[in-house]
Amino acid sequence: MSAEKGIWIYSEKPEITLELLGKGIELAQKLKSEVNVILLGYNVKEHAEELIKHGADRIFLLDSPKFQKYQAILHLNVLTDLALQHKPEIMLIGATKRGKELAARLATRLETGCIPDCLQLEINEQGRLVGTRIVYGGNGIAKLICRKDPQIVTVPPRVFSKPEKKNKTGEIISIEEKSVEESKVEILEVKELESARGRLEEADIIICGGRGIEKKEDFKMLEELAQLLNAQIGNTRPLAEDRKWFSEWIGLSGKKIRPALYVGCGISGMIQHIAGMRDSKIVIAINKDPEAPIFQVADYIVIGDAYQIIPELTKALKKMLGKE
Repeated sequence: MSAEKGIWIYSEKPEITLELLGKGIELAQKLKSEVNVILLGYNVKEHAEELIKHGADRIFLLDSPKFQKYQAILHLNVLTDLALQHKPEIMLIGATKRGKELAARLATRLETGCIPDCLQLEINEQGRLVGTRIVYGGNGIAKLICRKDPQIVTVPPRVFSKPEKKNKTGEIISIEEKSVEESKVEILEVKELESARGRLEEADIIICGGRGIEKKEDFKMLEELAQLLNAQIGNTRPLAEDRKWFSEWIGLSGKKIRPALYVGCGISGMIQHIAGMRDSKIVIAINKDPEAPIFQVADYIVIGDAYQIIPELTKALKKMLGKE
């Protein structure tokens, strides 16, 4: 079959590419089309073969030292050229910081629409893609449709499941490096952001602190609990924006998470925060206010002072794990 039309997928993150591929396969089956993945990087050919095994019909591969360090303009030029050449129906792009920038610029170049941060995707009776996203600070849900192809949407990490490996074959098409327009920007140096924390979006367990944690140094009790559970530490926006304790937060305007277990400590549960963690599989909320809004979305409710409960919980876990 031809590479024209169909579902096209791109993310600079391999894990997100696989998640998008799972949903792309589902959408392609409904449209009776194929799934093409754009893979850009250096020494990434083995990733192309892995994507084929997971169900991709075709990989457009550009493996070059030019793409060892991410440059938005280079990726934008490749995606634009492919879209103009092959006329995709739908383009799914990972909603990372880079992905969001890329999708918006791509939509502008192609004079089409872009639906950001979609949590659900489906095909309607007219064969158009319907994207569902949270709006109004988590108070509403909007269903949106792009009027023009390509229908571009961005999808946050961990929204969709990765597909299982299949015994199938596919086609790997190499993109000629000389066809890529040179960047007018040169990267002189790249410094990794210094952070004691891991990536919250990828964490299976998150211990999150809110206004009920009175001092920054009191996060040590959360860190001790997190260490026992192999968890990551998170926090709400007021601790980052108002108290200036941290540089990032969980919420509608911050990190959106989907852990297997979320433990909220001293968090009231404002809409902005709930919108960022509402897709957690299991939610445990600890708060001394029995009317705290977070209890409305919690699976397990603990009414009490976090300063008393967390140390006792840590003590009990140590005993259970034989780490006293």
